[in-house]
Amino acid sequence: MFLYLSKLLPLFIYPLGLACVVLIIALFTIRRRPRTAVFCIIFALVLLIGTSNGWVARYFVRSLEWQNTSSQLPNAEAIVVLGGATRSAFLPRPTVDLTEAGDRVIYGAQLYRQKKAPYIILSGGRVEWHGKGSSEASDMAGILTSIGVPKEAIIEEPNSLNTYENAVNVKKILEQRQIKKILLVTSAIHMPRSLLIFKKQKIDAIPAPTDFLVSYGELQELTSTPKAAILNLIPDADNNKDFTSALKEYIGIVIYRLRGWL
Repeated sequence: MFLYLSKLLPLFIYPLGLACVVLIIALFTIRRRPRTAVFCIIFALVLLIGTSNGWVARYFVRSLEWQNTSSQLPNAEAIVVLGGATRSAFLPRPTVDLTEAGDRVIYGAQLYRQKKAPYIILSGGRVEWHGKGSSEASDMAGILTSIGVPKEAIIEEPNSLNTYENAVNVKKILEQRQIKKILLVTSAIHMPRSLLIFKKQKIDAIPAPTDFLVSYGELQELTSTPKAAILNLIPDADNNKDFTSALKEYIGIVIYRLRGWL
């Protein structure tokens, strides 16, 4: 039940979903309460414009992504890669696809090639409404072996459906194999919440973020020229998506803290 609610309730909080709800209210009140309808329309417009421009979206995303940057990672006993990075091989896909977050899988392989750890633990199940395909852990394992990572170096954890379950189930594997220190690989925007959850489970996790949406280059673009500064005020769907991703993480931190998960 918590999983369903966690996916449905934010529809009334995220900018696009909230704007739709407010516009529906405006539609039903436009005749009897025109002032209310006008207020709702203005609110929806300001909300969408505000969360879809590059200035707001990039700085909001940066507030999460830049919390755990590191130029040099130490060695550990295992690399843990969290799911959310693949699409199963349903037709017409010829094989498993990587999503935008697929940098997690590639970065995990790179760290293994750099001999940062002898094992890669892949954690991720498959939410039932996403189809009856293989688990995300299995999908990631298939990609890793196809690019040369040996099977014996891969440990799959295929049952987790959220970040809390990632940490709990990975901890069991770590205890079974007497692994003390890990490199935690996930998207930079997801790292603050993930790290808090893993620390709550008393796991010695070193953050190894990847899949950065905002770099120094994107921030410099905002002020590079007067034209760039103005153009980045124009609403853009990608900016709205990035803003929503960051908002999702902040909401997740609040909800997970209320549940005692971090």
